[in-house]
Amino acid sequence: MNREHPRVISDRRARFTFSAYDAATMQSPVTHDRVWIDKQSPEVFHALNSVAFAIRNAATAADLDRAVMELVNVRVSQLTGCPFCLDLHSRAARDAGVTQQQLDVLTAWRRSPYLFTELQQAALSVAETVTSLPDEESMQREYAAARQHISDDQMSVLIWAATTIGAFNRVSIMSKHPVRVRKEN
Repeated sequence: MNREHPRVISDRRARFTFSAYDAATMQSPVTHDRVWIDKQSPEVFHALNSVAFAIRNAATAADLDRAVMELVNVRVSQLTGCPFCLDLHSRAARDAGVTQQQLDVLTAWRRSPYLFTELQQAALSVAETVTSLPDEESMQREYAAARQHISDDQMSVLIWAATTIGAFNRVSIMSKHPVRVRKEN
């Protein structure tokens, strides 16, 4: 069974989703009314995953560590409102060394600059700009400020990363991928 997606059983009337919790408690399944486009068109989803893999390699080559990249993933997921990606990338961010305090105040990172390095702040600015696509004057201001702290290679990788996590966000939101309740340590 795929760990990221519950098992889906289809019939002509509805799609039913079973999680480990459902199977363990024998509760009725939850009706799933969305097409899981990652499962429906796996070759396209595989291509998107290949892009993410290429970005990870490019980030390493551009000296962008995993913590910076996960901050970008979490921030874009916050802006798009993707619960599945927030759950996944918040855990990945903690594993990469992002502190719980940084995650707790991430939506207000501009008001708590002492918690984030200049590189992290530049990356977050790029992520927000790519995600929101503000007016040209605002975009130019953010771009210029970020360029003071990141190289051309880093800028390129960050733009690709924000664009790609935004695509993953939309796949999960449109597919209505569930967030499973976890037992906390």
